[in-house]
Amino acid sequence: MSDPLSQEVSDRICKHMNEDHAEAVALYAQTFGKAPDTQSAQMLSIDPQGMNLITQVNGASIPVRIEFEHTLKDSEDAHHTLIDMLKQARASGSST
Repeated sequence: MSDPLSQEVSDRICKHMNEDHAEAVALYAQTFGKAPDTQSAQMLSIDPQGMNLITQVNGASIPVRIEFEHTLKDSEDAHHTLIDMLKQARASGSST
């Protein structure tokens, strides 16, 4: 059984994404956050409705909220949704 998206699960997902998939987080901001000039980004939190990022654009820190296309059920749903979004972003031709 998968974990509900509690604060602890959000923290775990964010830590993993920021440490192991920083390029993907920046790509989310560029593609879904309508922040194409993002140079880097960090995931601050994830909840059933979306994720909060802080992006670096030309030396400025800019908060970005990205809403999901559906309400996430649990951490497994979050995992699959983030993978699907990354595939979409890469297919769209964005690059970091």
